[in-house]
Amino acid sequence: GILRRNPRDLEHMNGLYEAGKVRPVIDRRFPLGEVAEAYRCFEEQRFKGKIVITVIE
Repeated sequence: GILRRNPRDLEHMNGLYEAGKVRPVIDRRFPLGEVAEAYRCFEEQRFKGKIVITVIE
């Protein structure tokens, strides 16, 4: 679905993040050279958290 964000919600979430009360869940990291595989994981919904593309190692 589509998620609509408003500034108040983003400020609230940012405050929670800065306070250490929430943090993103990273499922997998891919180097830039494997971006096609990362996209396949996304398309096939083979992830439970964020998919991270590492540009600089």
